[in-house]
Amino acid sequence: MQKQMSLFIWAVAVFGMAPVWAATNSGMNGASVADFTGNPSVRTRVNVDYEKYETRTSTKTYDAQDARNIYYTKPSDRSQLYKQYTANRSGMQTVRTSRAETYRTELKRKYFLAHPFFQPLKGKFASATDVSYYNDAFDFKMQPVGSTNMYQDSNWKTSQFVVQETVSVGLTDTVALAVGGQYSANKYKMKFDGLDNATSDSSDLNSINIGAQWRVLDTDRGIATLSGYYNYARGDFRADVFALDFRAGYKVASSTVYGVGRGWYYSYDGDFYGNYMAGENDYGPSSLVLVQGTHADSIIYAEGGIGVFTVMDEDWTLNAEALYGYYDWHNMLSLKAAIGWQPNDWLGLNLYAKTSVYDSANGSKFDYFMDGYDSPANLVHEEGKYKIENKSELSFGVQAFLYF
Repeated sequence: MQKQMSLFIWAVAVFGMAPVWAATNSGMNGASVADFTGNPSVRTRVNVDYEKYETRTSTKTYDAQDARNIYYTKPSDRSQLYKQYTANRSGMQTVRTSRAETYRTELKRKYFLAHPFFQPLKGKFASATDVSYYNDAFDFKMQPVGSTNMYQDSNWKTSQFVVQETVSVGLTDTVALAVGGQYSANKYKMKFDGLDNATSDSSDLNSINIGAQWRVLDTDRGIATLSGYYNYARGDFRADVFALDFRAGYKVASSTVYGVGRGWYYSYDGDFYGNYMAGENDYGPSSLVLVQGTHADSIIYAEGGIGVFTVMDEDWTLNAEALYGYYDWHNMLSLKAAIGWQPNDWLGLNLYAKTSVYDSANGSKFDYFMDGYDSPANLVHEEGKYKIENKSELSFGVQAFLYF
């Protein structure tokens, strides 16, 4: 039995790389325009000013020249075009007909690195560094076997500071490979009313990931990806995790509306998992185990939801998700929001927060085991049920993306 306590943390770790893949780009628009209503149009050199906020996804590439000869449509009154007069020697005014320079705005292809469907194109590399804080807390009361009353108001809190790095490479324009690792500093705190707090700390490199993503659909309106991962989880909770992720989106103007479905299979050592705290009093060691799952060697998690990714202007993006998940011993509804800033094609920052808004664990009862010495020679064992109330999960962090 290990000390770690919320397997949902590992579910986040496995898919830390998934939200940083997909593509947003567009082609150039505009063409030559000829005027057939009067005199021939004036041939002119055009300077093109590019803007960078189109979000339509495509693997196509487009060629354009910054300075190329095109035709524009002249006004019906040609004198209104130049408005530049001189006087000749005879005193008569004439119109100076000289070439004019015009400007045209065109859309430029841009990959938004925080897009939920982003993945590097063939031969390109992407890096995602995620620094976050995670908090899981709940109140609980215990009911020993043989008792009809719940007693002892208590609280459990898990805090984690997490750094995760993921590097991906495009094998083709539609298939990418990713590897990553996670380091976390963990603090567990348990409080019984009227007693001293019990705390425990740990820190380690506790996760190594490898996976692949396949963009199975990419059209003017639709996009879909299928991803698979293996997670080697060690540290406070030891498990081999296999995961699948499928998401599909529909592009509307500057937004992508999408749905997502994920599943995890955990293979771990031990007969049960949950929250564990060990300590020592004046007479000897003591421990408390709050059991959350009693499966022999495996767990299955699943979640699904909807989201929207919107480009607010050429450098700023907004992402929101609503997810409902089955996490073996409880179900949870959570909301996530992120705001991104990307000033160019190779660097992006994303600030996000996620919180639970419903948790089926509230009001549920689970098993607990308690051992401790009440004298140097007497070990006391107690077991029964504990009831969870006010359970909440919250995380927030910042992601830094590089694309080269």
